[in-house]
Amino acid sequence: MCLVSTYMEKPQAHVVLFLFPAQGHIPPFLSLATQLHHYWPGLTITLVSTSHHTSLIQSFLPPDSCLRLHSLPFYPVDHGLPANAESLADLPVAQFITFFKATETLYPAFDDFISSLVSNASNHAPLCIVTDFFYGWTVDIAHKYKVYHTTFLTMGAFGGAVFFSLWLNLPHTLTKSNRFSLPEYPEIVMDRLQLPKLILEAHGTDEWSQFEHRQIRFLQKTDAMVINTGEEFEPLGLGMLRKTFKFPIWPIGPLLSLANQPSSSIFEDETTIMTFLDSQPPASVLYICFGSQNTIQHKQMRHLAQGLEDSGYPFISVIRPPIGYDPRGGFRDEWLPHGFKDRIKKKHKGLLIHGWAPQLKILGHRSTAAFLSHCGWNSILESISNGVPIVAWPLVAEQIFNSMMLVEVGLCVELARGMMESSEPTKAKVEEAVDLMMGPNAKGMEIRRRAKEYRTVINKAWDEEGGSSMESLLQFVQSINRATGNQ
Repeated sequence: MCLVSTYMEKPQAHVVLFLFPAQGHIPPFLSLATQLHHYWPGLTITLVSTSHHTSLIQSFLPPDSCLRLHSLPFYPVDHGLPANAESLADLPVAQFITFFKATETLYPAFDDFISSLVSNASNHAPLCIVTDFFYGWTVDIAHKYKVYHTTFLTMGAFGGAVFFSLWLNLPHTLTKSNRFSLPEYPEIVMDRLQLPKLILEAHGTDEWSQFEHRQIRFLQKTDAMVINTGEEFEPLGLGMLRKTFKFPIWPIGPLLSLANQPSSSIFEDETTIMTFLDSQPPASVLYICFGSQNTIQHKQMRHLAQGLEDSGYPFISVIRPPIGYDPRGGFRDEWLPHGFKDRIKKKHKGLLIHGWAPQLKILGHRSTAAFLSHCGWNSILESISNGVPIVAWPLVAEQIFNSMMLVEVGLCVELARGMMESSEPTKAKVEEAVDLMMGPNAKGMEIRRRAKEYRTVINKAWDEEGGSSMESLLQFVQSINRATGNQ
């Protein structure tokens, strides 16, 4: 019996998905939009973002897509940012807070857009706004027009719960001890070494604290939350969120990239990558990627390269300029050990990729054995959905907390933490971590076994007949229908 067709009337509703302009936020939002359209084709779905980001979203859509797009004007130069800085990937980390605050000026344009939809809507057509956590202010617009508001949390449940608690309470500032409990979750004991630099240096009146506090206060007023995780994958984290927030929380993951590349291909090296993987033995290659907007220190980059080379395992590494250099600038060979590129090419042991890579294809290839990752949530879901265990090097935001969760459930080993030089892993430590995960040892074999086990668990959530994420998506759409009376 089909869950959707049997228990769901098709609503003629309009769902507005408002994306934060960061590359990593496109896959889950686009996947959510596509799932909604697939199961409920009567929905009108509009993806909203800044003009540059909307163009990027468009490149991921097929020519015959029924999804609508709406652009909001955004001028980075008005906020002291480079004129082309319309995404976090265009900026160094030091300018991230300026960018985040600048996006709050989208309020009037988004207000006008929602006002026009409400004015033109049928009395029987519910409207739902689904926004990124970083657009918390949209809840006031939703309430102004009596529109149903949902926050889409693109991070994991455990990572999100810890992230909110730390920013809201700054518990590390209330004690001199290196270890402390979270006020809402006394069973969760943190160590100062587990705090990202931004939180560690926060004191409540700094720009980051004020921005995050605003978003959390807005979040407390939303009508519901959908989250890119699975009920069986993160029972602890979901329990923590439900303890803190009293609105419905529906896990609807994993929401993965629907295609390995946009319609106008940006993966110029895909043929090279696939040829390299095809030439390697099964479960022998380590894939390395720190996401679309993160990088590490120059010295860390050299040590990582030396450890990879000395480990003897074949690898594919997506590489960006190190911290302190233009993220859009060209890559210099001097940032790597002398002769490194020539040696790995000659030995056919390594492949360096500049820019984006077809991550899902790499993780799904028979030759890929493990993923050295920054533990961004998209990357975690893509890795575990393919049964690939993780060597963790979390860098910023909630990534360290994601790593904590993965270690706890036996799906990864942590190599390093943070992007500061003090967290630098030595060449020997890199070699040791890679060998532990890739080699024929008991611990590595157990982690690899659990990764295969969790692949089945997380992917079953989307079974149409009784899958937990399928049921959550159904409940979400039903809640949009019930909101008709609020119009």
